[in-house]
Amino acid sequence: MNKSTKIIVFSAIALLIAGMALYPTIKKQLKKESAPQEVSGARGTEGKGPGGGPPSGGSPERGRPPGGGTGGRGMALNVNAKIIRPETLVDVMRFVANTIPDEEVDLTFESSGKITDIFFQEGSTVKKGQLLAKINDKPLQAELRKLQAQIPLAEARIFRQKSLLEKDAVSKEALEQVSTELEKLQADIELIKARIAQTELLAPFDGQIGLRNVSEGAYANPSTIITRLTKIIPLKIEFSVNEKQSDNIFPGMEITFLQDADLSAYKATVYAKETRVVQLYTLRVRALYPNTNGRLRPGRSGHVVVNSNALKNALTAPSESIIKEMGRDIAYIYSGGRAKQVSLDIGMRTESEVQILKGLSAGDTLLISGVMQLRDGLPVIIDNIN
Repeated sequence: MNKSTKIIVFSAIALLIAGMALYPTIKKQLKKESAPQEVSGARGTEGKGPGGGPPSGGSPERGRPPGGGTGGRGMALNVNAKIIRPETLVDVMRFVANTIPDEEVDLTFESSGKITDIFFQEGSTVKKGQLLAKINDKPLQAELRKLQAQIPLAEARIFRQKSLLEKDAVSKEALEQVSTELEKLQADIELIKARIAQTELLAPFDGQIGLRNVSEGAYANPSTIITRLTKIIPLKIEFSVNEKQSDNIFPGMEITFLQDADLSAYKATVYAKETRVVQLYTLRVRALYPNTNGRLRPGRSGHVVVNSNALKNALTAPSESIIKEMGRDIAYIYSGGRAKQVSLDIGMRTESEVQILKGLSAGDTLLISGVMQLRDGLPVIIDNIN
């Protein structure tokens, strides 16, 4: 390596070492010079959106309400309304109810013995007094014939005693004795006939026979249930009302019985109610339904609808249009394009309507939807009006 080359190499190494030593100082100086320019650029773009316009989401004019109006309280709310008019308000009450038979009894014999005959078909309709079944009465029939055979002899004794008494051949006491024997014999015959009647099972009323529980040849006693007899024409409807509602239910009132699985409405008439309030402060009431075709069956559940009070020319409002606020009832009416709050005094309530005693007048436009969003003075737009 010649002398000039060595000088170049050593000069380059010296410059490299000097650059490495001075780099931190030069870097700090460059940062100080660039900082003022960045602050100036940020201030120049403050308040501008992309492209130099207003910031995104900002209002082009300050103080303008969100709805675009000038000086309003907010966007207009779309609502439905109803014109208040005098109407007839009917107080409709609903009660859970069930159907029960007009009459029902488990049929049993009054005496014991082997069943010899069954005269009914299961599920058939029978008439009052119809013979349904019979148990063995042969011993009683034999006893009856024995007693009946003694009647002519007892009557002949009385005839002879009367003839002798006319001739003063016997005393009056002897005649009375044979007369008493005849009366005793007749009483024994009546007793046997009554026992024979107890071997027969008769229908106590018109009705429908259920399923039988015994067969011919079985031994029956007074505790053996032969079958069940049910009278379903007419049919009873039973329901319970609370003590406050009991005064509005009275005999002769018409009710309607409804079932969930049946679209038919069955008109019945209240005929009686319990004489006193029972458990849970309720009173049982029964109504009678003709059930001429036997379509309605006992044991069905449903509910009855009772129309009790009818108020004519009453001002009413839908229940959903009234709000409870601070212990008072309020509603909103339409006034000059805005909602106006009014305080109400209410009377009778039904499932869907409320009687208004004070606070609304005929012709007022009552707002009936969106009531939870309404505020006094809020702009509204009526979509539908009734």
